[in-house]
Amino acid sequence: MRGVAKILYLVHRLPYPPNKGDKVRSYHLLRHLAAQHQVFLGTFVDDPEDMAHIDTLRQWCADVKAVPLHPRRARIASLRGLLGRDALTLHYYRNAELRCWVDETVAREGIGTAVVFSSSMAQYAQGRPGLSMLVDFVDVDSAKWAEYADRHPWPLSWLYRREGRALLAYERRVALESAHSFFVTEQETALFRSLAPECAPMVEPLCNGVDADYFAPDPARASPFAPGEQAVVFTGAMDYWPNVDAVQWFVAEMLPPLRLRWPKLRFHIVGRSPTPAVRALASDAVNVTGTVPDVRPYLQHADVVVAPLRLARGVQNKILEAMAMARPVVAAQSCVDAIPQLAGHGLQGASVPDDYVAAVERLLQSPERARDLGAEGRRRVLAHCSWKASLSALAGHLRRGDSADAGLDAVSTRPLDPLLHHV
Repeated sequence: MRGVAKILYLVHRLPYPPNKGDKVRSYHLLRHLAAQHQVFLGTFVDDPEDMAHIDTLRQWCADVKAVPLHPRRARIASLRGLLGRDALTLHYYRNAELRCWVDETVAREGIGTAVVFSSSMAQYAQGRPGLSMLVDFVDVDSAKWAEYADRHPWPLSWLYRREGRALLAYERRVALESAHSFFVTEQETALFRSLAPECAPMVEPLCNGVDADYFAPDPARASPFAPGEQAVVFTGAMDYWPNVDAVQWFVAEMLPPLRLRWPKLRFHIVGRSPTPAVRALASDAVNVTGTVPDVRPYLQHADVVVAPLRLARGVQNKILEAMAMARPVVAAQSCVDAIPQLAGHGLQGASVPDDYVAAVERLLQSPERARDLGAEGRRRVLAHCSWKASLSALAGHLRRGDSADAGLDAVSTRPLDPLLHHV
């Protein structure tokens, strides 16, 4: 008789609540795994408020080990990597308590497969005979550090460039040791294959999705904006540097010409934990909300949603959520290129400030056209970007084990019949 498999799921940040980009993806991956398997979750808690949500995760998991992580202490600990060739990221997430829990859990439960979310957590699954790894890298993080280096002065530029080199070496090693690995888009997959050609046959895209039942327009949902205001909205965690850079750039380069022509326009920066630099942007023309109980009113009643990200690639959840809310989006061309099935259907790309200004103006000039584009975007999201469809590829690499040992009897080296992905 076939039984439920036992899976070790390792995540660098508590995958609940799904209130920021990486947590949205890790949460839906958890729910996908827990629907068919018995999940043992090992993770860190870097926000004390998230401790209140551990009991919620226990509803879906056989066991949860959530270790508090203090960012300042972790940053200091990460400097140990400078003594050798290790990536600092690995030391940031290195913890004896979590390693001990993994040792005991794998041995006691006879777990045969680990699903790893982000390369930094692979260190807890590596080198274990009989434990096969499936790794969701999400992005090529090493490439992000290289980009950061180009935008910072010395000595940060040196430190970031070193981290990029060290992390790439580790990413390549992890991919070679894994049964299979995933990236968030075709573009990220192609980038990693170009950087690590020896790993090319063992990586594939696993795209983001959106919960279009939750992110759906509601006629009864009240607007948070002042009457007559033209609202341009950006959403995201505002302590994440690419988001900080995006809103600073928009306020400095795009907002002045837009306000000159549209004096009732106001830019709303909606998201948790705004840094001092973000809070300093607040003015009559800029609203910095901080944490809001529900982002949907801001999206639903926005005239335009923007995502001017200069330092991010891949499928951005903020874009999918805005489109699911039937709003037109103007975003970085690199982000649009990551979701070609949506490009031109309520989603327009831009690269330089003049492009953003022109695209936003066209939408403000014709509210009817903006409404039609938003509706078209939602239809495209419903057709192409559900989480069920996005995560179904993972099912091809997991097989149920016998109920006698409750483990995985194998990890497939090729996808199962696509018809089986939806059982």
